[in-house]
Amino acid sequence: MNMSLFWLIALILFGVLEAVTVGLTSIWFAVGALAALVACAADAPMLVQVVVFLGVSFLTLLLVRPMAQKYVNDRHVATNADRVIGREAVVIQKIDNLEGQGQVSVSGAVWTARSQEEQVIPVGERVRVLRIEGVKVYVTPASGPVEPSEE
Repeated sequence: MNMSLFWLIALILFGVLEAVTVGLTSIWFAVGALAALVACAADAPMLVQVVVFLGVSFLTLLLVRPMAQKYVNDRHVATNADRVIGREAVVIQKIDNLEGQGQVSVSGAVWTARSQEEQVIPVGERVRVLRIEGVKVYVTPASGPVEPSEE
């Protein structure tokens, strides 16, 4: 098989794979295949073409990928769950981090809860949601005036 045709097919396949996955997975190899195709056009030996392919693919992956991911994947997508942060909740099951228990009700939704300060918070206490980690909310006792909730 003609090596120019091989590198052209590789370039197309890596390009199509990147278009299908849209995850910055194979674009680096497409760039390497393009560099190898240029080396092939310059009548470089096959070993040099393979080294160029591997070297350019690796360098592109190593140098450009972190920067590209920072701009492509650094978007925080807000969810409906994010609306509970800062809201007040009512403890419906005693919050005790050591025992691994606790639940709060926020706007009618029940969440597993943990205390930010590692303190036990009894049932019926009003708390403020500080953050969400996975499926748990981290809370602190509410201070100041109690805001009306939508429960």
